[in-house]
Order: sequence, then structure tokens, then C-alpha cells
Amino acid sequence: MSQPEIASGQGRSNGQAQARDATELRRGAAGRSLMERFAGLGPVIGLIVLCAVGASLNSEFATLDNGLNVLTRTAFIGIIAVGMCFVIILGGIDLSVGSMAALIAGCVIMFINWAAGAFASPLMAVIVGTVLAVVLGAGFGLAHGLLIAKGRIEPFIVTLGTLGIYRAYLTYFADGGALTLENNLADLYAPVYYGNLLGVPLPVVAFFVVAAVGAVILNKTAYGRHVQAIGSNETVSRYAAVDVDRVKILTYMLLGICVGTATLFYVPRLGSASPTTGLLWELEAIAAVIVGGAALKGGHGTIIGTVVGAILLSVISNILNLSSLISVYLNAAVQGFVIIVVAFMQKGRR
Repeated sequence: MSQPEIASGQGRSNGQAQARDATELRRGAAGRSLMERFAGLGPVIGLIVLCAVGASLNSEFATLDNGLNVLTRTAFIGIIAVGMCFVIILGGIDLSVGSMAALIAGCVIMFINWAAGAFASPLMAVIVGTVLAVVLGAGFGLAHGLLIAKGRIEPFIVTLGTLGIYRAYLTYFADGGALTLENNLADLYAPVYYGNLLGVPLPVVAFFVVAAVGAVILNKTAYGRHVQAIGSNETVSRYAAVDVDRVKILTYMLLGICVGTATLFYVPRLGSASPTTGLLWELEAIAAVIVGGAALKGGHGTIIGTVVGAILLSVISNILNLSSLISVYLNAAVQGFVIIVVAFMQKGRR
């Protein structure tokens, strides 16, 4: 066989090998894509299964009133979880949101009680108080962002510190007891929690509006793409001319705004704030994001998954409350097991 014929045969052999490799890569990518899509449906499938189990255990579970009750109780954590989703996708964490909510609630109550007399208009005092809740949340979030981005302090350390600071100040303002809205002011503020829009409680409406806005920001804006890019690889993002510090500051401010928004709906529920207000909210918000499919290491997560995760955890508590399978005191333990199982499954996928 001549040299050109040998070379031609080798060329065909190499081409065939490259074609086989390319085909295998495409099949592998298709397989991974299918697995990722299935994993993304995991929280939804889990929620459907839980609802079926709940309906079989107690007929009252499937009623409209119970469904609205579950969604209303989910709303506060759900709104916070939307902001937490951005922070976790960024590769950060915030352990202070429960304490932040407690301090914001206390400050809003003190302000409204004072402003009702100073403004000579109780209604105006309540309206300004709701705005104050969001402003305080943004301010606390800004402080976190600056300490993390400009101060180069780990998010865990910053928010662990402010967790204690916020709750200590609330305890100080309340003198170890509770801060309470005056009766006439509580009546004026009550419709914010107990009111409804076309039969849907206002906190639930707010939850879904916040989630919808969050989904648009995350998926349709340059800022949202930058959040995901930084969570995937911060160093590469800096080389790509992304203003990493600015994005971090904005992200923690966004979470703070979500905490303030949740708090303004929570205050009229009881009309008071105490050192136990918002206790463990940070763990529930983080759990909702993780159960919803977000990677704790950052770079991946969805608002829809977070919403489903928050509802799923509330459904678990609701089922345990309606049934007598185990003590209601073990609700948090069951949620904890769910979080660990989901984290283990994520580890397996990686």
C-alpha cells in the first residue's frame, strides 16, 4: 500500500474517532440536561406528593380555607426567601434576617405610637410606618453589603455579628418585654394583614408579586446575570469587568428590602414585637431556597424553586398540625431532616 493511501486511511480513522467522540459528548450533554430538568422538578413533585398525603390523612387539608391559611403563613418567610435566593446565588449568606425583622418591627411600632400624636393623623402615622419598615431594611442591607464588599469580611461573620446586635437592641428598646401598638392604631393597621384582594389575603398577594418581580430581575436583567456569574466564579467575573462590589451591595440591600416588606405585613398580625419575634426565620428562609434547588455554594437557583420550597416546608408543618403522626414540637426536626436530605441529593448531583 502506498504512503498516500496509508495517510488517507489514517485520516478517515481519525475523523471517525472524532465523530464518535462528538456524538458521545452530545449524548452526555443531553443526559445531563435531562437530569438537571428532572432535578429542577424535584421540589414541585415533592409538593404534589405531600399534598396528596395531606389530603389522605385529613380531609380538612384540601379545603380552600386551609390552603389560604398555609399560603398566608408562608408569605413572610417566602418574601424573605426571595431576597435570600439572590444572596445564596451570589455565593453569600445572611444569618441575621430574623433578628433584623424583629428590630424593624420594634422600630416601626415605636415610630407609629409616637407619630400618631406628632402628626395628628393616626392613618398617616401607619402609612409612614410601613414605608419606614422598607427603608430600615434597605439601610441594614446596605450596611451588610458595605462590610462584606468594601470591608472584605466574610458574610457569615458579618451577619452572625448583626444577628446578635439587632436582637439585643430590640430587647433593650422593649426593656426585656414587648413593644405593642396602641389599640386604635392596631385597628387601623390590621387590614394590611387581615384584608384581602378578590378573596386572596394581602400577604399572599404581596408574596407572589415580590416573587414575580424577583424572577424578572434575576432572569431578565444584567444585574441578575451578574449575580449568577459572581456566584459561579467571582474571579472570572472581575476579569469580565463586572462591578462585583456594587452587585454585592445591591444584593444585600435587596434582601433587606424583602425583610422590611415581610415585616410591614407581619406587624399587624399581632400588633407587637418581642425578643422572640422572627426567631429562626433565617433558617427557614435559607431552607426554602435550598429545598427549592439552589446550590448553597452559589451560582445556581431559581425564584420559582424558592417559592415552591417555602410552600413545601409550610405544607409539612400544616400536615403535622392536622394529623397526629408525631408531636407538633417535632415540626422543626422534620424540616431539618428534609434540608439534610436535599443537601445530600445536591451533593450526589455534583
